[in-house]
Amino acid sequence: MSLPVSRRTFLGASGLAAATVALPSSSAAVLRRSASRPAAISSSNGLAAVNRAMELMLGGTDTLDAAIEGVKIQELDPKDNSVGYGGLPNEDGIVQLDASCMHGPTRRAGAVAALEGIKTPSEVARLVLKYTDHLLLVGEGAKRFALSYGFREEELLTPESRQLWLTWRANRGHDDDWLDVPENERLLARPTGTINLNVVNAKGDVSSVTTTSGLAWKIPGRAGDSPIIGAGQYTDNDVGAAGSTGRGEANIMVCGGFLTVEGMRRGLKPTDACVETLKRVVRLSPPRLLKDGRPTFNLSYYAVNKLGEFGSASLYPATFAVHDGKNGALRDTAYVYERRA
Repeated sequence: MSLPVSRRTFLGASGLAAATVALPSSSAAVLRRSASRPAAISSSNGLAAVNRAMELMLGGTDTLDAAIEGVKIQELDPKDNSVGYGGLPNEDGIVQLDASCMHGPTRRAGAVAALEGIKTPSEVARLVLKYTDHLLLVGEGAKRFALSYGFREEELLTPESRQLWLTWRANRGHDDDWLDVPENERLLARPTGTINLNVVNAKGDVSSVTTTSGLAWKIPGRAGDSPIIGAGQYTDNDVGAAGSTGRGEANIMVCGGFLTVEGMRRGLKPTDACVETLKRVVRLSPPRLLKDGRPTFNLSYYAVNKLGEFGSASLYPATFAVHDGKNGALRDTAYVYERRA
C-alpha cells in the first residue's frame, strides 16, 4: 500500500529537536500480516529502473535480479554521469565504481568498491553474493574477479565526462600549472550521484541494490557509503529495505540503511523511519559541515516495508521515483529543512 508523502514533514531545527514519534511496543503490524503489495522505490534518477524492476517482478523474476536489471539501465547510460559508464572520475581522471546488494530471501549480500573498467558493478556485487563467502571485494582484486566471470574491461570515461574533469582540473586553483577556463564558461559544481533501488514482491520478498561512480574528483581509492552493507543499503526480509543517496560519509557514520530498517522493525512507517535517520545524521554532523545549525550537504533515504508501503525523506526538498504496482512516477520527498532563498 502506498503512503501519502508530505513535503513539509518535521520542518526546521526546532521541529527537528522537538519531534518525537510514539512507537508501538511491537512491530507485529509489519511482521505478521501476510498480504504484500509489490513496490519499487528509488532515487529520482531511477524512474526507468523502478518501471523495469516492477515489470520483471510481476512476471515472476526474483527480487534481486529485478532490481539489478533496473539499475543497469542507468549504469549503461553514458548520459547519466552519476553511475557506471560515463560516471564522473576521481581527481586523476579514472572512473572508480562502487556497488552493493542484499537478497532478502537468502539473507546474503555482496559488494565491490573502487572497481575500474567494468560498466555494471551491480552485477559484479551480485556475483560476490552468489559465489563467494565474502561480502566486499575492492580495487584490482574486484576487477580480476569480474574478468574471471567473463566481463570485458572497457573505457568508462566518456568524452563528456572527460571534458567535465578537464574543466574541473583547470580550475582547482589560480597558482597551479593549469590555465583557468574563461569566466563565462560554466564550471560544474562538485556533484554527487548514486542510484538506490529497494523492491518487494507480492510474496513479501525484499531486495535492495545501490550503485554509484561516487563523489566527483574524489581522492583515488575513496569509497563512500554505496558499497557498505548497512549504510548504502540494507535488507531484512522480515521487515523491509532501505538505502540512500547523497553525502556518503555522513550516511556511513549513522549506518543509515540499517538504522532505517530498524526503525521500520520498531513499527515506524517508511517515511517516518527515513526522517528519524536524518535526525541522527544532523546530530552527528561535525561543525565544519553545518551552517547556522543546518547541514551544508543533502542526503536522502528511500525505504519500503514488507507490506509494500514506501516512503522517502531528505534533509532538503528532493524527489524520488516509485512504482506502486500500478504506475511509476516521481514524487516529492518529505524533508527536514526548507531550502534557503
